[in-house]
Amino acid sequence: MADSQSVSQTTRNKALEINKSNNFYGTFAEIGAGQEVARHFFQAGLASQTIAKSMSAYDKSFSDSIYGKGSRFVSEERLLKMLSHEYALLEERLPERRASTCFFVFANTVATSSHEEIPSCHGWMGIRFQQRPGGPTNDIVLHVRMRDRLRLQQQDALGILGVNLVFAARRHIEHGGPELVKSLLDNLTNDRIEVNFIRFSGPDVEHIDSRLMCLELVRQDLTRMALFSPKGEVLSIADALYKRPVLVQRGTFRPVTLTNEKILENGLRQAERDFQVKRSDVTVMMELAMSQLQTGDEVDKKDFLDRVDTLSALGHHVLISNFSLFAQLRLELRHLTDNYICLVIGAVTLNGLFDKKFYEKYPGGMLGAFGHLFDDKTRMYVYPYKTDQSCTTAATFKPEPGVLPLYRYLVENRLMADMQNCDDVDTSLSSEAVRKLLSAGNPKWEELVPTVVRDLIKKRKLFGYSDR
Repeated sequence: MADSQSVSQTTRNKALEINKSNNFYGTFAEIGAGQEVARHFFQAGLASQTIAKSMSAYDKSFSDSIYGKGSRFVSEERLLKMLSHEYALLEERLPERRASTCFFVFANTVATSSHEEIPSCHGWMGIRFQQRPGGPTNDIVLHVRMRDRLRLQQQDALGILGVNLVFAARRHIEHGGPELVKSLLDNLTNDRIEVNFIRFSGPDVEHIDSRLMCLELVRQDLTRMALFSPKGEVLSIADALYKRPVLVQRGTFRPVTLTNEKILENGLRQAERDFQVKRSDVTVMMELAMSQLQTGDEVDKKDFLDRVDTLSALGHHVLISNFSLFAQLRLELRHLTDNYICLVIGAVTLNGLFDKKFYEKYPGGMLGAFGHLFDDKTRMYVYPYKTDQSCTTAATFKPEPGVLPLYRYLVENRLMADMQNCDDVDTSLSSEAVRKLLSAGNPKWEELVPTVVRDLIKKRKLFGYSDR
């Protein structure tokens, strides 16, 4: 195995280097956009040293007969069937090479499109590979969106990304980290390709935390959002939110408090009444904005995982986003679901929400932003901000005179509404205050967080906890 390297290379040179390696040998199986990835390896030269087989099965009947029925044509399930089937054939048909060759299978299944206002082309891409001859198999799986308007451009971007993935599996795995994620966009730009899901599995990639790699996707702007399940697993956000009502609560959750949980419960009850939906049908997401996770260009990875772990322990999905404005978040969510969207905010944020200066660079300015923030299936629930002197709510908030008509329209049409049943909720309690108590060793913090969170913090020494 060659040493990991981070040298910027052309797509052709990457393909040629893989072809020259002699002992990395396998199959390319591509559905939907042609043999776009395999083509680079053929054109680079010495492809016979790398490619055992290259194939496409465009007709669904043919594809089903090869990989099995029961999955959508463009889905993770179909991709995994492709990887498993083709890898089994390599081992079955090339037994004499097992002792000297690292086998691999690259596969993708994609849908391209042309001349759409918002391109809908997307796909699943993955590689199953060995790090050493006779060794175990490992997987890297991606979900991607091609942003180019024309089909030929989409195919070109897909081919480059596929070469980058194969090269990363061969050259960047040992160290992983930000360099691996960055390498996926070599010779591309993020206005052409969005990588919004990445998962690593297998004995040789156990040192790579898929959650941190998804965080890197957001940090490096390869995507705007990443989603984790209540079990802490990386999810495809498009699949997780498809046609589902969602409720989002933004916060720092450092750590999550009893107040956060009470507010969430009240928001769910209100959504059930307003939209006549079952609680079990609502995907609840606790959102962490990227700006809350990094200092400069650096992210405290342990602190990030501490937040994910405590929120997951409460059974919540965790959403990481690169959005500073709620309008950006809501617009992106609307691309993923046509169902109800509820945004839970604190009254303390209303001043910023109705401040024109925050929208100076937004397309259409403040009116453009609010057009993206609300529709008939979107609600914003506002929980009160309480101090010893006052209590700010949506009903008592007084915006600047110039935006007062807009504000009144939202409130009178219940697009923005006060959260009910908050009289006994201490909304002045912040995660920062709890964190200060925890850092100071003051046991009072234990009374301010859910029991399961308290126990997890103490057991695993999260957020710098010490039982000194």
